[in-house]
Amino acid sequence: DSNVAPLYADTVAESYAAAGYRVTRFVFPAGEESKRLSTIAALYEQLAADGLTRADLIAALGGGVTGDMAGFAAATWLRGIDFVGLPTSLLAQVDSSVGGKTGVDIPQGKNLVGAFWPPRLVLADTDALSTLPADILSDGMAEVVKAACIKDAPFFHGLLQQDALSDENLPETVSRAVDIKRRVVESDEREAGERRLLNFGHTLGHAVEKLENFTMHHGHCVGLGCIAAARISQLRGMITAEE
Repeated sequence: DSNVAPLYADTVAESYAAAGYRVTRFVFPAGEESKRLSTIAALYEQLAADGLTRADLIAALGGGVTGDMAGFAAATWLRGIDFVGLPTSLLAQVDSSVGGKTGVDIPQGKNLVGAFWPPRLVLADTDALSTLPADILSDGMAEVVKAACIKDAPFFHGLLQQDALSDENLPETVSRAVDIKRRVVESDEREAGERRLLNFGHTLGHAVEKLENFTMHHGHCVGLGCIAAARISQLRGMITAEE
């Protein structure tokens, strides 16, 4: 997107070119409001102009919006070509780049159009997180906390006791959250059962996102959704007030 391109696009393009690839770029305005079919249509036009074949690939350089759209375009261009995830936000590294869910928003709701299309490779460089502002880091931490809540109590308690985003702890924070989602997705790729756990906080969180016209960060909405879901569980006698 337009935020990430000035930071890393040249580096990535040079790396691919050095490996023998012919590289073209598609840059779109940063923000959830770009996650629309109209942006995908513009991307299709460029893919056609560039002559991409089934032997080519799409590399998604950026956060969750970039990854979701690039993956959806890859799933549908020529009925499916390879794509690679290069996530640059904490939320993308710990959550959206894992599991093969791709898609776009429509006026009726978030992620209602999409496809399951796993990337061939994901490279999460935690050094890329050094350029993120605090609100974007907290946005990603909501998905880390969610992962810990559903599957790893010791990880959750560890998050309460230490700085998960310190230089020393950041690689483990990312890898542990990824591993939680990896294990769930491997057992239930198409969300027929256990993968629904990963939606903790998302049903109500997506409602908040839509009502706020996607002006709030996804992770912040999920955090609110987790709190609301926990309160509903308490009211139904499924967890204690302390929990």
